[in-house]
Amino acid sequence: MELYNKYDKKLLKERLQHETFVRVTFSFYRYVKIDQPEELRDELYTQWCRLNAFGRVYLANEGINAQMSIPKGNYEELLQELNEREGFENIDMKIAVEDEGKSFYKLKIKVREKILADGLNDSSFDVTQVGAHLTAAQFNAAMKSDNTVVVDFRNHYESEIGHFKEAFLPDADTFSQAIPIVMRELSGKEENKILLYCTGGIRCEKASAYLKHKGFVDVNQLKGGIISYADQVKKEKLKSNYIGKNFVFDERLGERITPEIISACHQCGEPCDEHTNCKNDDCHLLFIQCNACGEEYGGCCTSACKEIAGLPLAQQQELRKGPKSEKPLIYAKGRLRPKLSEFISGTKRRKN
Repeated sequence: MELYNKYDKKLLKERLQHETFVRVTFSFYRYVKIDQPEELRDELYTQWCRLNAFGRVYLANEGINAQMSIPKGNYEELLQELNEREGFENIDMKIAVEDEGKSFYKLKIKVREKILADGLNDSSFDVTQVGAHLTAAQFNAAMKSDNTVVVDFRNHYESEIGHFKEAFLPDADTFSQAIPIVMRELSGKEENKILLYCTGGIRCEKASAYLKHKGFVDVNQLKGGIISYADQVKKEKLKSNYIGKNFVFDERLGERITPEIISACHQCGEPCDEHTNCKNDDCHLLFIQCNACGEEYGGCCTSACKEIAGLPLAQQQELRKGPKSEKPLIYAKGRLRPKLSEFISGTKRRKN
């Protein structure tokens, strides 16, 4: 069998929409020594294709990081096969909070240098000396302490739509950018109780070990991340100190944890927490857009992108040619807010 996908994205999405069975979306990670990640990649691809699994999986010498979906009837078989593989026994699985089974439309397994880009030199500290793992109830209780500092180790576009109350939210685009920002914020707080959280726990696993290496004495992390927290809150009828949505890196782009909408449409300023990707194929900027602005701008981030997205494909391809400096501003990649400053300033907000 071919160990890669060869079908068109549009076709795969159409197939997904016409599936008659239920899929379950889940994620997991584990730091474990993998001597031959390329060989493991092919083995897992063969196994998981047989089980009709989709998702995005990263393998490296240091371990595995996976976000996946699978037909519900095949989920237990996947767990059993993983459990039988040395080093992968009893992996903690996080099941999606809000899921219609349309999270992924193909299987992609990549071998990388690291399963998480963190910019850290792992040889400079003991990555196994991680912080204490807290349950949802323990995390809630620890938040009440006067000397507690809660840190969100996600990107700015993730925390924008949902976060723990009174948490420090690094204004960072990536995990590697967040680490130095957090270190500056925590300077002088080495004796404080530090509570870390992220989506599923993997970022906190590395960050907590780094903080301990830097002399922080009371480092704690939310076991299983926001996904597990939401599940425990529901099952144990706990108060949720997390408000809003949880951003996820799949087709859903988010799952609701509590009813509050804490963010706004980046184009009109109305309350909204729905992320979208600009429909201009050479932009695909991730931003928050309400339904009304989605109709007005055709799912694009600016009028310029809307105009180009409406051109014949051949003309769009022609525009992409040439040096980057000669391309229109809309092709500049990077942070969302500067790009939409003309809308956020209020000069183009809709009138009520």
